[in-house]
Amino acid sequence: MVKGKVHPYIPNSEEGVKKEMLKELGLKSAEDIFEAIPERLRFRGTMKLPEPILSEARLRRHVEEMLKKNKNCKDNISFLGGGCWQHYVPSVCDTIAARDEFLTAYVGEAYSDHGKFQALFETASMIADLTGFEACNTPTYDWASAAAMAGRMACRTKGRRRILVGEDMSPGRFQVVRNYWKPEIEIARVKYDYEKGCMDLKDLKSKISDETAAVYFENPSYLGFIETGVREIVKIAHEAGAFVIAGVDPISLGVLEGPGNYGADYAVGDYQPLGLHIGFGGNQSGWVATKDEKDMIAEYPSLLYGVTATMKEGEWGFGEVFYERTSYASREKGKDFVGTTTALYGIVAGVYMALMGPQGFKELGEGIMQRAEYAKRKIAGIPKVTIASPGAFTFKELLIGFSATGKTVKEINKALLASKIFGGKDISGEFPVYGQSALYCITEMHAKEDIDKLVTALTDVCAD
Repeated sequence: MVKGKVHPYIPNSEEGVKKEMLKELGLKSAEDIFEAIPERLRFRGTMKLPEPILSEARLRRHVEEMLKKNKNCKDNISFLGGGCWQHYVPSVCDTIAARDEFLTAYVGEAYSDHGKFQALFETASMIADLTGFEACNTPTYDWASAAAMAGRMACRTKGRRRILVGEDMSPGRFQVVRNYWKPEIEIARVKYDYEKGCMDLKDLKSKISDETAAVYFENPSYLGFIETGVREIVKIAHEAGAFVIAGVDPISLGVLEGPGNYGADYAVGDYQPLGLHIGFGGNQSGWVATKDEKDMIAEYPSLLYGVTATMKEGEWGFGEVFYERTSYASREKGKDFVGTTTALYGIVAGVYMALMGPQGFKELGEGIMQRAEYAKRKIAGIPKVTIASPGAFTFKELLIGFSATGKTVKEINKALLASKIFGGKDISGEFPVYGQSALYCITEMHAKEDIDKLVTALTDVCAD
């Protein structure tokens, strides 16, 4: 920082204000704040940084020029997915998200309600309707954190310390839950039938025991396959006294049965498909849903909003349920710690779900599946290009193999960019059993012409 300069976009940079703050804190200089940092960790040289741009207008222009180097989904057709998907975001979602009373919608009680309680209550209610459950928590950081939270909830309820996880689980989500569950919880991987695109039930039966707290699987899977053996998975788990945790894409629940309706005990997922833009790192936001039973509710570490009587007789309002079980009330004695989460995204998702309604979800899900089936048939006709498990049912994601072309996914995706197409997510490192393969995401954003353009481009690229 240039001495004596006031930076309009850096708070409290005026020298007089800084001196007053330091005096109030009993400090001589800002360096006193960092005295706990040992000398060996300090950088004493001069960083090679350009001079600061003091004009906000010039700074904005400078940043926008840098951002122009990025390739975006407005100027290109994107088939990327794998956990963060391009869906249509109605304008009203952005409008509500920008309202002052919601824009700083921190889940904790850092500010007045202004409708936050009701908005999140409505969101939770609609997720419960979609999943076939009755209770849903305030938003978690993302799907991965929701799955991790549900796993610990299951272990506490059952008094067991072992969870079975499908081998096809999203690798990114698996890394999060493994980190969140260690060291107390043991994880065992259940084999995946890569030919049929479903969990290996024989392997599940061989690994489940009276030490198993829960079985976790994803439907649709990370690879896009619809798990057809859900009722059998539930039966095997319940016979061993274990819970079932189903990870689901909420967009799929307009055409697929809700987990609560086929016997699962928990449903977890992400709000991102529900009115949230894709961005650098996501715009992710997770949720956990269960039955409204005391032993289940007691293990939620996050806030729950419900309807309650007020001090005025005959009047009802929105309030927190069973607050004493949370770390907000119990602090270090809480069963899990919950910090800053993503309440604003949960509110936006509620707006989206209310706009769509049951019929909207049904039509959306059907439209996605029709587009995906069309893409599957067209791509299957490209020489040396294969569709994994062609007989399996899929939703939104297609697993396409390129090994026979002699080209890597990286090479193909680079070539597709010349046609302004973002190719599928390269999973050759995550699932080497499929060779050079990629996940191609198909949503309501893709017109028939977009899919045809992809097929033409892939045909040219793979023929070279």
